[in-house]
Amino acid sequence: MSETPRTTFGGRRAVPRNNSNAEENDPPTVELQGLVPRSVNLQGRYPQENKGTYIPVPVVSELRSGNWGAKVIMKEDRSVRLSIQSSPECIVGKFRMYIAVWTPYGILRTSRNPETDTYILFNPWCEEDAVYLEDEKEREEYILNDIGVIFYGDVNNIQSRSWSYGQFEDGILDACLHMMDRAQMDLSGRGNPIKVSRVGSAMVNSKDDEGVLVGSWDNVYAYGVPPSAWTGSIDILLEYQSSQNPVRYGQCWVFAGVFNTFLRCLGIPARVVTNYFSAHDNDANLQMDVFLEEDGNVNSKLTKDSVWNYHCWNEAWMTRPDLPVGFGGWQAVDSTPQENSDGMYRCGPASVQAIKHGHVCFQFDAPFVFAEVNSDLIYITAKKDGTQVVEAVDTTHVGKLIVTKQVGGDGMKDITDTYKFQEGQKEERLALETALMYGVKKPLNTEGVMKPRSDVDMNFEVENAVLGKDLKLTITFQNNSSNSYTISAYLSGNITFYTGVSKEEFKKETFDLTLEPLAFKKEEVLVRASEYMGQLLEQASLHFFVTARVNETGVILAKQKSTMLTIPTVIIKVRGAKMVGSDMVVTVEFTNPLKETLQNVWIHLDGPGVIKPRRKMFREIRPNTTVQWEEVSRPWVPGHRKLIASLTSNSLRHVYGELDLQIQRRPSV
Repeated sequence: MSETPRTTFGGRRAVPRNNSNAEENDPPTVELQGLVPRSVNLQGRYPQENKGTYIPVPVVSELRSGNWGAKVIMKEDRSVRLSIQSSPECIVGKFRMYIAVWTPYGILRTSRNPETDTYILFNPWCEEDAVYLEDEKEREEYILNDIGVIFYGDVNNIQSRSWSYGQFEDGILDACLHMMDRAQMDLSGRGNPIKVSRVGSAMVNSKDDEGVLVGSWDNVYAYGVPPSAWTGSIDILLEYQSSQNPVRYGQCWVFAGVFNTFLRCLGIPARVVTNYFSAHDNDANLQMDVFLEEDGNVNSKLTKDSVWNYHCWNEAWMTRPDLPVGFGGWQAVDSTPQENSDGMYRCGPASVQAIKHGHVCFQFDAPFVFAEVNSDLIYITAKKDGTQVVEAVDTTHVGKLIVTKQVGGDGMKDITDTYKFQEGQKEERLALETALMYGVKKPLNTEGVMKPRSDVDMNFEVENAVLGKDLKLTITFQNNSSNSYTISAYLSGNITFYTGVSKEEFKKETFDLTLEPLAFKKEEVLVRASEYMGQLLEQASLHFFVTARVNETGVILAKQKSTMLTIPTVIIKVRGAKMVGSDMVVTVEFTNPLKETLQNVWIHLDGPGVIKPRRKMFREIRPNTTVQWEEVSRPWVPGHRKLIASLTSNSLRHVYGELDLQIQRRPSV
């Protein structure tokens, strides 16, 4: 009786995708073939040597730069100590380590032991690594510093707040690796900082991939935490990993803070950047088009572009072998979901050097970032007969100031010149022309269509205002001619999101005046607290738009300005020994300065190395009433530390406080 023939199949064997660092399978502990003693690193469920997820590490007499290798550094009785060197191109993530030993009976491999799992990160101290950063002080700032400063507010009233990155806190590294797993990022691509930062930029927001944070800009934060209440990234990342659901809610500085934690945690040098008067170019024509009615009011239906009071994104340091020489270094990456890039809401990495010179043809998303910092603001009158007339072009409004935290301190560093040449220089206009040359459309020709300079100049100032107090606007007109003119003016006061989008008009006023030849006149407008208090949004920003028509010539004058209201602060105090391992009492204190009772008040407290993130609720705080909250903490990290607190309620947000501490080491016995 003949044996039944077995069917054989040709071709390649299909291996399931290896896109999870968490999944695994165990190799056998006994291998009866192959006689090379080695240690072994494995990553993922289907490790393959050609994918870099199965790494045989040879024991060698001398370690060779750039290669995996293990060297015996000590032999004692039956023990051997090895020094293992990884490749600078190695995949970043958690590896399972096994030791394989040759015996006369074959190879014996150690059993699975989670205690020997090894995390491998990008290494900015290694000259051969794609993220190598030469300056030691910059490495300390952009990798090792776990507390940062994020700037916000208005270019004329810059505010700052501390942010706890917490990249060394328990569970944060696993949470960051989990983000790449949720993105189903192939393990073989995780040694490339370009791919890792691009995936991270998509995963920090939840817009299309169930990422970390849900964005909300409508001032409604039901079933979540208002963006201004967060003090750092730790709670956000840990909640995302434990719940497996996006965390509510974030806005640009929260996205940037969490993304900075992700990058630093994986070993990529990173910093948060703030751009004041940041353009959001919806139609990719490198200009912000503000359409006006014939009476000078803004046409909200035609005006689709917006200019944010400020916008925060990140910069990550890496080489760019995919670009021509000279475009490595700082790369702009943005996780705030603004525009779609290759099918997902993400942005970058875009070479900052390429943006400065207008080389927007280089990937990724350089045209969008270029427009954020260097587009023109165009005021256009849309006439009833369908024609459009350019009234004014402001080439200096957008990208007024770009800043980041200074190295080694909490001060502000101006980095505007890394993104753009000085306004008015030939190089700055050349960069814009270069960007246009690379195919970015510019449908509206603004060259040569400018109206002649008006005989009348208009400006206005908004006095510094305190939340809950009245404020005054002063509008000035200067007649530079020998003619008399009559002016019809309109003032609009709006509560705006920091994105430049208006929520509601709380103040409108019209007035007429006559300007004698060479005369100067001013009008004062009082804004009462009762007019804006009931409408305030997340960041207490008031936006004023003044338009004026010179009746004799038909010339339209337009100016807009924003102001940030001064907000009360939270006070933090400590008592007790400021020493590692010793108890100290932290007191958080707040006094309600408003004339109304605050309800549903949450206070958040954080301090990496000093206290785990905590929060407490107060049902109400009556006017001029002070509340206190005490917590006992036991610091575990010495050196300069910081406590950070935030307060949020139904009617008052963006209230912060912080306290610098010097934690002493525990004396040795």
